[in-house]
Amino acid sequence: MTTSSPAIRVKVPMRWSDMDAYGHVNNVEVLRMLEEARILAFGPPAGTGAPGVRPPVALFDSVPGHVQSLVSEHRVKYLAPLEYRNVPADVDLWISSVKGASLAISYRVSDPVTGVACIKAETTLAFVDAVSGRLLRVSEAQRALVGPHSGASVFS
Repeated sequence: MTTSSPAIRVKVPMRWSDMDAYGHVNNVEVLRMLEEARILAFGPPAGTGAPGVRPPVALFDSVPGHVQSLVSEHRVKYLAPLEYRNVPADVDLWISSVKGASLAISYRVSDPVTGVACIKAETTLAFVDAVSGRLLRVSEAQRALVGPHSGASVFS
């Protein structure tokens, strides 16, 4: 990651229980790690949890409480085993696509000791009105907020 990179780097703890019988972080737990990275970088949805540290890009606190950001798709590619360590994994993430009613977040998960990229992934989120169930468009304010943190898909 360079200083000109659009990526936000967060540190996501690996839990002892994340490890499978091979000593690797289990594939199911990888999705949990991606969710944790997303919340660390962009914040929890408005109206959830108690106040904490402000995220680097407060994308989700600008969304009213009746709006949900729902995962519509995950794509994950395992490049190397992510072995359990008692130090957090390095996760770089950025916005790789903004469409009318959705956005995609790209991730690169690296071993915190060796620096080897172990996982690349992308999550597509859609904003939905919790009352009506209707898709909501990504606002111009949200587009402006994520602009400096936008780059090509990790799968490009």
